[in-house]
Amino acid sequence: MASIEEKVENLIQKPIENLGYSLYDVQYVKEGQNYFLRVFIEKAEGSIDLDDCEKVNNEINDILDTADYIKDQYFLEVSSTGVEKVLRKDRHLQSNIGTKIEVKLFKPINKAKELIGILNGFNENEITLILEDGNSVTIQRKDISLIKTVFDWDNI
Repeated sequence: MASIEEKVENLIQKPIENLGYSLYDVQYVKEGQNYFLRVFIEKAEGSIDLDDCEKVNNEINDILDTADYIKDQYFLEVSSTGVEKVLRKDRHLQSNIGTKIEVKLFKPINKAKELIGILNGFNENEITLILEDGNSVTIQRKDISLIKTVFDWDNI
């Protein structure tokens, strides 16, 4: 059975594309007492602004209400991916091979709970990074709490 996130993604992907955007990710999370459905969008021309988020929100709100996949009360948030994108899916990892990423871990590897390196590859169970010292490290995906791209703030 598909998760709420997968169902929502399949439901809203085409309407979002019809508006000229691409759907990057959908997250359904509980924070405190509240549930949030977060929809992350991108566009080929560059930055997402508030008007873009509003257009997508207005387009998908009724679609989501009609489908009624989510029984709990929730807050819908539409936003950009940001400059440091969270990499949750294989397609995210695939499009970022050769990119500098940060990996946060549940438990340390060599006394480090955060590793930064170039994403060299991945499979169903693990990812491989090339660290700044040139060494390669393979990390079990089950041990990873977060993977995100690293923006080069020094070269803005």
